[in-house]
Amino acid sequence: MLDSDILDLAEEVIVRCTARSATLATAESCTGGLIGAALTSIAGSSAVVDRGFITYSNEAKSELLDVAADLIAIKGAVSSEVAAAMCRGVLAKCPVDFAVSVTGIAGPGGATPDKPVGLVFVAVQRRGRDPIVTHNVFPGNRAAVRTASVATALNLLLKELN
Repeated sequence: MLDSDILDLAEEVIVRCTARSATLATAESCTGGLIGAALTSIAGSSAVVDRGFITYSNEAKSELLDVAADLIAIKGAVSSEVAAAMCRGVLAKCPVDFAVSVTGIAGPGGATPDKPVGLVFVAVQRRGRDPIVTHNVFPGNRAAVRTASVATALNLLLKELN
């Protein structure tokens, strides 16, 4: 699942973080730890990656990251608001400079008329700033959606590291 393009992006994130002495942590739902796996595939990642949260269930988002259950009930777990709250939760719980979060519908099930398969929100937040959230609808099967989500998260991190 971790193709060479993903690993190249992960390596660039590790290189840029290392150059800045920056650290990061992840909060993943539909990617199930793939962002963390990509980053920790790179030598030297232990100086950058502090930890990762796999918050697949709504309860995990609330218990581990303090995402308000009311927010999930009102906006849905797959929403820009929850992706941003996941980043804020990471930064509240971890002594890191950057947080990245992903929540979405990888499929094939779980879609609704207003939330199709492939809908993924990716957020990145630098400590002391507001989260940046992207709204994406990725085509393809489950593997394609998850791979595109990881690539988008790594690219958003790279953008914030500039």
